[in-house]
Amino acid sequence: MKNIFIIGVGLIGGSMSLDIQEQYPKAIIYGIDTNKANLEEALALGIIHKKATFTDLDKAAIVIISIPVDAQLKVIPEVLEHINDNCLVIDAGSTKEQICKVLENHPKRRNFLAAHPIAGTEFSGPKAALKGLYKNKTNIICEVEKTAFKLQEKALEIFAKLGMRIRYMDAKSHDKHIAYVSHLSHISAFMLGKTVLEKEKNERDIFDMAGSGFASTVRLAKSSPAMWTPIFEQNKENVIETLEEYINNLQHFKKLMEQDNFSEIFNEMENTNYIKQILNGIN
Repeated sequence: MKNIFIIGVGLIGGSMSLDIQEQYPKAIIYGIDTNKANLEEALALGIIHKKATFTDLDKAAIVIISIPVDAQLKVIPEVLEHINDNCLVIDAGSTKEQICKVLENHPKRRNFLAAHPIAGTEFSGPKAALKGLYKNKTNIICEVEKTAFKLQEKALEIFAKLGMRIRYMDAKSHDKHIAYVSHLSHISAFMLGKTVLEKEKNERDIFDMAGSGFASTVRLAKSSPAMWTPIFEQNKENVIETLEEYINNLQHFKKLMEQDNFSEIFNEMENTNYIKQILNGIN
């Protein structure tokens, strides 16, 4: 557990590094990032202890990869070529099916664990890193049977120390379900923000009139387009399916409004209130 490499030292990788340092004080955290400014900032903030390159990966005990999902398709196979036989490589991407397909026949597939810790904020970069980000959060692990058992144990120990709950799922099901509970909400936020910006040309009106409801709903529109565009691309089929269902519901709501059928609008909202029980059970 001594040499831990973080590839991508922003919110996700940086937060994981801070918690790992707290749980494993003797660990040396190495950072790799294509953004040199991010790397310097991570070093200054204590998120990493040393800067590194791929040629240093042969001494890694663990490699955590937290970069955009399109970059993962190229980077993870390359990482696996550089590591030693006992190294564990974990990704934290929001889509799983494509990366699992890419690595399906890789000679070191046993060294890789496909994971998706469902945690984050709308902010990005090393300054966004937070201690305790993963506490009580769900971590979905896909195709766990393809990872060497001893490396599974190592990963589960880390996840437990960080306070995460574990769910196991196949990659295809993961991408389908996450389209509903994560990807759709981000699209909704982006499009709500776009709608308001286009309608309210005077930005002062937006800021003066916006309440906490608007702020919380549109919060995700501040998320990084560089991270989310590849996610939508990789999960295109599932995202389009969720959008069709969402649009149908919006059109139905609009039709009820046009018909002055507010009793049915009340019923629909009341029925949807059931989601409180589900979310309260999760949290």
